This record gives sequence, structure tokens and C-alpha cells, in this order.
Amino acid sequence: MNAKAPTALDLLWGAGTGAPATRQGLTPARIVAAAVELADEGGLEAVSMARIAERLGFTTMSLYRHVQGKEEILLLMLDSVAAVPAELDEPLDDWRAGLRRWCHAQWTMLRAHAWIVHVPISGAPVTPNQLTWTDRALATLAGTGLAESEKAGVVLLVATYLHNSARLSAGLGDAASGESVAAYSALLGRLADAERFPALRRAVDAGAYDYPADTAEEDRQLGYEFGLDRILDGVAALISQRAR
Repeated sequence: MNAKAPTALDLLWGAGTGAPATRQGLTPARIVAAAVELADEGGLEAVSMARIAERLGFTTMSLYRHVQGKEEILLLMLDSVAAVPAELDEPLDDWRAGLRRWCHAQWTMLRAHAWIVHVPISGAPVTPNQLTWTDRALATLAGTGLAESEKAGVVLLVATYLHNSARLSAGLGDAASGESVAAYSALLGRLADAERFPALRRAVDAGAYDYPADTAEEDRQLGYEFGLDRILDGVAALISQRAR
């Protein structure tokens, strides 16, 4: 039965069309859209073949005429939410600004679909949209003088950092809110004895564990900018080294 359904890569790269649409047009696209809705609403654990079928009004077995299983659906889901924004096609002369723009677009996508960071990694990126993201990131490094292998390494480093930061942000959830961070800072203020934890005490007193007072509430969340700037500083140093 499963052999009749194309693989996810067949569907994404146009090598397979799947079974003919059934009652009310059951298609891989509808199956994936329902799966994304479930994940956006309840996280990745809310996605199952049975729940997708229930949402669409079909039997679970009917889904297997169009997709091979949940693992294939996860790959299709990733590609479906990863459409690359048109702004990344606009040229920029500054490689650093280009990578920051790329990261902002990635972060927006990861925040909109927090379940992405919980999808098990089963291999290198191979879907059309995933490869488009990679291509646009590599394009920002054109003219830097870096070798192609170094450009690929930079893109992998930046993408991994963003993915891990988004995973941590999703895991913290409400704990990263302004109220929760303020409560944590106050707790540290009581626990961090200056004699036992002198360096931590200095950091607490300097406000290192609280948001700056002028930070808007919508911006009071775990971000990625500080770490990204440090990575880009390292890339800038490598570019200067290669130029010499």
C-alpha cells in the first residue's frame, strides 16, 4: 500500500504526483496544511496521522494513498512553511547587512512556527525551500574573498546558532517575559551573596539579568542579536585575514 505513495522528495521535486484526489480533493497539499495547523496550535506532539485524518474528515488509511507516513509529512511541513521572502533577492553590497537580513527572516519564520526546532534532524537540507535559504545566505558572502568551503562553513555556523537560539526561546516560553525575568533577577538578588558569588553579584547589581528599562514589552524575549554580532565579528576577522 505504501509503495503507491510517492516519497516526500518525489512530491517536492515534481517526480511524483501521488494517488488521484479522493472525495473533496484529498491531496498531499491538504494533508500537509492540516498537519501545519495542528503543529501551530498544539506543537509537534499534536501531529499524528490519526489527528490529521480526523481534521480532514477522512480515514487514517486513506492518507497513505498520498503520503508514506508521519516522517515524510514532517519533511513536507518543513518545506511548506519555509518559503523564502522576496526581500532576500534584493541585492546588498554589505555582506554583514545581508546576513543580518537573512537571519531576521529566519528568526521570524522560526518564531511563527516554534515546532520547527523540534523536528528530528534526519539529514542535510534537501528540500527546495531549504536549499533556497542556503543559496541566499551564500550569495550574501559573494565578494568577501572567502573560499566556497569557508562560505558554506559560515552559513552552517549562523544557521546552527539561530536554530539553537530559537529552540531555547521556545523552551523558555513565558519564562522569558519581562515579568518572569524581573522575578528571576530579584531572586538572584536575594541568593547571590557577594562573598560566595562575587562575580555574579556584580552582574546582578549591574542589571545584567534584567531587560533595560526602555525595552518595549513586545521585545522582552530571548533574542539572538548579541551572539550573532559576535559570530559576524569573527567572520569579519576571517575576511580581513584572507585579504592579507
